[in-house]
Amino acid sequence: MKVVVTGGLGHIGSRLIRELPGYFEMPEIVIVDNLCTQRYASLFNLPAAASYRFVEADVTSVDLRQLFAGADVVVHLAALTDAAASFDHPEEMERVNFAATKKVAEMCLDTGTPMIHASSTSVYGTEKEAIDEQCGPEDIAPQSPYAESKRKEELLIEQLCKKGLRVMTFRFGTIFGTSPGMRFHTAVNKFCWQAVMEQPLTVWETAYDQRRPYLDLIDAVRAVVFVIEKKLFDGCTYNAVTTNATVREVTDLIHGQIPDLTINFVESRIMNALSYRILNSRLADAGFTMQGDLSKGIGETLQLLAQANVRIN
Repeated sequence: MKVVVTGGLGHIGSRLIRELPGYFEMPEIVIVDNLCTQRYASLFNLPAAASYRFVEADVTSVDLRQLFAGADVVVHLAALTDAAASFDHPEEMERVNFAATKKVAEMCLDTGTPMIHASSTSVYGTEKEAIDEQCGPEDIAPQSPYAESKRKEELLIEQLCKKGLRVMTFRFGTIFGTSPGMRFHTAVNKFCWQAVMEQPLTVWETAYDQRRPYLDLIDAVRAVVFVIEKKLFDGCTYNAVTTNATVREVTDLIHGQIPDLTINFVESRIMNALSYRILNSRLADAGFTMQGDLSKGIGETLQLLAQANVRIN
């Protein structure tokens, strides 16, 4: 089994490359990452039960044909992912994300390599209480340049499917959970960081009681493995969400473990007045069940940060 993981040192990728040997016997794992975030630690202490090759390169410029040769699947995770920051550089967000996906997808089509494409539930925007992958176009309303870039990628993938690309797209909920390459710009991880460092939790003032989709990192890994094992490259889009929760519910879970907690409400350009639940209809129909837990994931993140034994003044 040869698996190519682009963006393999990031939050999802750094956990995925460690978990794959637990599912496949001595896999060959090719990690492609440009190290723009300098997450060198994601390469430390990799399991011995796999053959790893690291390629420091940008997927928009490297020779992908050579890297994809003989691959059973390409898991495309390489992307700029900070949605809030994307308002400050929308052109770069589209250029990097779309260009990377276009090159990877076109090479997968050319070489006949199956592809798993990572999109985001942030492409949704609806006034309905709950939606799934079979929603109407009126429910697709990206709320940030990041989300717009992901939607543009989805449309490209749809066109390449008609030409024979074997692919499936995940719309991942907001990731939570620990990994060597984890970042702290998304809600749950950011709140955990602030809480452990005895800082006020900065909550978007319009978002406190809005329901949003979250994905446990271990469920993200399991879902990727599920697709590889089932060869579920049917050209469809699959939501991947462990739970739908409000920001109030998230902060309450943190407050239960760190009683001395302060919340500061701040303005943000990314939020609107919408609140909805995202359903995993297609994954459920395919036989996949989520096993993650928001409370447990928060506890593990808080424990990991507390072990750092450092305080920011």
